[in-house]
Formats: sequence, structure tokens, C-alpha cells
Amino acid sequence: MAGSVTYEQAGVSTAEGARAVHAIKDIVGATYRPEVVGDIGGFGGLFSIAAAKDMEDPILVSGTDGVGTKLKVAQLLGQHGTVGIDLVAMCANDILATGAEPLFFLDYVAVGKLSAEAMADIVGGIAEGCKQAGCALIGGEMAEHPGVMDPDDYDLSGFCVGIVDRPCMIGPHKVRQGDVLLGLASSGIHSNGYSLARKVLVEGKSSEELCAPVPALGDQSVLEALLRPTRIYVKPVLSVLRSAPDAVHSLAHITGGGITENLDRALPGNLDALVTLDSWPVPDIVQHACEAANLDTAEALKTFNMGLGMVLVVDAAQADKVKASLEAAGEAVYEVGHVVDGNGTVRYAQA
Repeated sequence: MAGSVTYEQAGVSTAEGARAVHAIKDIVGATYRPEVVGDIGGFGGLFSIAAAKDMEDPILVSGTDGVGTKLKVAQLLGQHGTVGIDLVAMCANDILATGAEPLFFLDYVAVGKLSAEAMADIVGGIAEGCKQAGCALIGGEMAEHPGVMDPDDYDLSGFCVGIVDRPCMIGPHKVRQGDVLLGLASSGIHSNGYSLARKVLVEGKSSEELCAPVPALGDQSVLEALLRPTRIYVKPVLSVLRSAPDAVHSLAHITGGGITENLDRALPGNLDALVTLDSWPVPDIVQHACEAANLDTAEALKTFNMGLGMVLVVDAAQADKVKASLEAAGEAVYEVGHVVDGNGTVRYAQA
């Protein structure tokens, strides 16, 4: 009809969308667990929870999150295959804090201009994260936003559902005075604090500076060090929870707010976490960002994870056994403090 405007002329290509779905079909299928019903392409993802019938009181646990401005680092470097791991990590590590096993994951990808190849890279990272977490990628949405986002821009968010039997739940209610704090090493900055890191390490720098090897970063470039994916702790921690069900009392996923504003979430109101500073190594990129921002210790501890991606609150008598199990699974584990009488806050002491 004369004067008509098609959807594609408005900036949305349904044909490219179909090509993107075809490109990710096998990637998504590789994450499936036996409980997955059907395939992608339907109006809803289907997942059987028949296994819950063997639980005394099954509790579904959900978490949702994004990757934040770390995506800008991926866009600067032109590498999009790892930010999906970050997306899954932020959600799966969160629901792990209750003792839940992640079951399935859904993603939402908003793009300025859809490219099947770029989408396959992004979803490939999400699928890899799901494999590391042991959950199935059962659905998602790719939304093209012409006129709202720049053509090369994109944003990610995700949603994870897990399950735990109520008698097996961990949390502040189980924490006791004298419990030991075991910290699991992070792979770097993970996915929080990037607005500050970008401001002091990226803004105003040329592409040559950002891509040049930096001796203080083990000869990685700033962008490469900033793009290290978030570590997913699900499998080794679940293994400990199952093999030593009374050993781990609570745990904290160290995200935005750092150790100071996350570890307190794993405590009851009458106990404190006394963290021993310098009892674990700080990753090069975290140290580099703190020095560039001229952060004092208190500010750094509530901004970055400072090298601890997760902290477990563990029964003192079983701490050595838990530490050995986690180390056998490939984690770097540090005894970083203990639980003392208090009012539900995090305190620090020098080694």
C-alpha cells in the first residue's frame, strides 16, 4: 500500500530474529537437564519438578540480576562470549546462599540492532554459565530496540529458579558464635564496582592504552583483566552441603557493597563477623583499581569483593573438612575470620 512502513523499515528484523533463534538452538539444548520438557520456541519454558516429591518441604528459590556496566568493557574489547557467564553467576550464586540447587535459567537480551552471530556469542556465554551452575537454559527473549539503543549496544538480565528442602536450608538462623569464616577466591572484580573501575581505569584512555600489556596485571591489558568472568561456586558448595549437611551454617555472595555490606546478610542480629585483614590475597586488577581510585581500606571493602567472591560461615569443628573438600574441587579457600558476639555487623581486625 502506498505510503506504508514495514516493521523492518522501522528497524526490527523478524527474519534476523528467526536466524538468531536457529543459531542458538543447539547451544541452548546442550544445557538441558532430564527435567526439561520440550524445546525453545514455545510461549513458555517447561520444567518438571517431580523430584520435589521426595522432599519433606520443597521450597522454590528465585533470583534475578544483570551484568551492569561491565558490558561496556565487553563492547570496548569486542568480546561478548563471557558476559553471559557473569549473568548466570550473579543469579545462581545468589540463590545458592539458601542452600538451593539452581534448576533452570531464563535470559533477556535487549539490543539496538539484532545480529544472529553476536547473539550466538552472548547466548553461548549464558549457556556456558548454566553448564557451570548445573542449571538448564529453558527460554529467554531477544528484544530489538531501534531508536532507543545504539545499534551496537545491548543489555542483559536473567532469572534463575532453584529448589531446597526446608530442613536443609542454610542462613543466619543457623549461625553460632565461634563459627569460622571461609572465603572463596574471586577471579577478579567479578560484576560489581564497574562504574568506579571504568571511571578510574578506562575513561579518558586511548584504545592503545587500554589494550597494552600492564606488568602490574601480569602483562594482561586493563580490558582483559576487567573482563574476567565471575566465578560460579554452585557445584563445589552444593557438594559440601550434601556431604557434610551440618557443617555450613550460612554463606554470603560478595557482590555490590563488597564484604562489608554482604557478609552481614549471612548473620543473625546478635552476632558479628570479625574478618582478619590480609588473610587472603587481593587480585591484581582489584588492587590496581583501588590504587587508581585512591580508596582507603574501609571504602574499598564496601565497594569491591577484594578477592573473596563468597564467604561461608562454617562450624569450627568441621572447618578443616569443608576447606579440604572445596580445595579438592579446585577452589582457593582462605580462613578469613570467625563469628563473635555483636549486633549483626561486619568488623575487621589486622592479622
